[in-house]
Amino acid sequence: MKLDNIGAKVHRNLAAGKLVEIALKKEGAALTDTGALSINTGKYTGRSPGDRFIVDDANTHDKVNWSKVNVPISSEKFENLYSKIKSYIKDKELFVFDGFVGADKNHRMPIRIINEYASQNLFVQNLFIKPKAEELEGFEPEYTVIAAPGCHVDAEADGVNSEAFIILNFTEKIVIIGGSMYCGEIKKSIFTVMNFILPMKGVMPMHCSANIGENGDVALFFGLSGTGKTTLSADKGRRLIGDDEHGWTEDGVFNFEGGCYAKCIKLSKENEPQIYNAIRFGTVLENVVLDPETGVPDYDSDKFTENTRAGYPITYIDNAVSEGVGGNPSTIVFLTADATGVLPPISKLTKEQAMYHFMSGYTSKLAGTERGIIEPTATFSTCFGAPFMPMAPQVYAELLGEKIDKNNASVFLVNTGWSGGSYGVGKRMKLSYTRAMVNAAISGELDNVGYETDPIFGLAVPVECPGVPAEILKPVNVWQDKAEYEKTALKLAADFYENFRKFKGVSEDIVNAGPKV
Repeated sequence: MKLDNIGAKVHRNLAAGKLVEIALKKEGAALTDTGALSINTGKYTGRSPGDRFIVDDANTHDKVNWSKVNVPISSEKFENLYSKIKSYIKDKELFVFDGFVGADKNHRMPIRIINEYASQNLFVQNLFIKPKAEELEGFEPEYTVIAAPGCHVDAEADGVNSEAFIILNFTEKIVIIGGSMYCGEIKKSIFTVMNFILPMKGVMPMHCSANIGENGDVALFFGLSGTGKTTLSADKGRRLIGDDEHGWTEDGVFNFEGGCYAKCIKLSKENEPQIYNAIRFGTVLENVVLDPETGVPDYDSDKFTENTRAGYPITYIDNAVSEGVGGNPSTIVFLTADATGVLPPISKLTKEQAMYHFMSGYTSKLAGTERGIIEPTATFSTCFGAPFMPMAPQVYAELLGEKIDKNNASVFLVNTGWSGGSYGVGKRMKLSYTRAMVNAAISGELDNVGYETDPIFGLAVPVECPGVPAEILKPVNVWQDKAEYEKTALKLAADFYENFRKFKGVSEDIVNAGPKV
């Protein structure tokens, strides 16, 4: 979309200070005691997957894996809504970001994001890759996003599900977002675009964080929101490549983004110092309660949502890899927040098990990450990111298997969820223990210990791990009611089996890598 005549006044790549000034003056934003910009997103404090659609046309009909998360909408309905959002913004003061997604210049995509709000424009400046001055000359976006939270529609008349809408048009290369001010909708829409484009180029797109050690060893952390990707990859002993979205080429991995979008609930300087210290001038805080007198955030409060967030440039992390690229990974970690408390805290996977668990994408949705989720709910989210993966799961799983084989990568499944019982009885795994297990996996210390095979899940469980009490490594040991443990574990195994039945044409080796029912 051209910038001519799209709004009454258009600001392009406005400086952070000016965006903060406008947000404070016109949008009801506030400053924290450290200078971060604090906003409230109103009704929508998480993604609204029921309001997201993909245009079904000749280009997408046979490529998109149509499902409950990839919901089709006609070109005609899209054009109607596109006309409405263009009409809505034509008299508005608008804020435009021109920049890039993808740190690898061979796969970098120019994007244009048009915002109704200055605060959201600051967010996208933080989360995507800022252009150099010379790169703005003659800039032509490949994809355009229009985000107008104030544009509401009539669900029945316009063929959507509510007043809000998020619609991706892969043919016209346009994304329109209306009705929701939640910044994550913009970020995840662009992620979905990359997940559609890159597999056709032989590049694996991943919902994962990535970091790199002193010796150049790269580790990936897959997992849904709330499982610990951002927290565990922000390690003072390793450099952060990125916290959420990456691509894996023949040469290595690259960050899609230029920033981080970290959860803030229960944030403390002691447990997550890098994230805590990144919340300063230029950072955008979403739905965090502030002391009205001092501006001090109350990170323990869930008054608005448990899905409190901070969006900041990756350069706010002291030891970040500013260029956003790294070599081929030697360690892959799948993170799951198991609300049943029966999965081992850490286990080592074969390639076939890795593909099985990648396709399964088991975790528990945590409160606030989506509207309507108020307590942990068991779910299977394909490829640890089904809402953002528009193609068939096998496409991504086969790419993963090829990468594991070619690079001889070690794969671990780590349960950051409950131990000693299910949610409500057991307790959440201590972060210090999880960090110790992850560090041992990455350093190779778990290559030199004994393993036992879990009789139900078939997973290789280490009998010891530095810095972790041995008894918690085997979940049944810390359940008081052993019979209830077995009943719960068998139920989860059956859930895995039933979920995996939906995948057709999968090799027997992968099917047999699942739990024993």
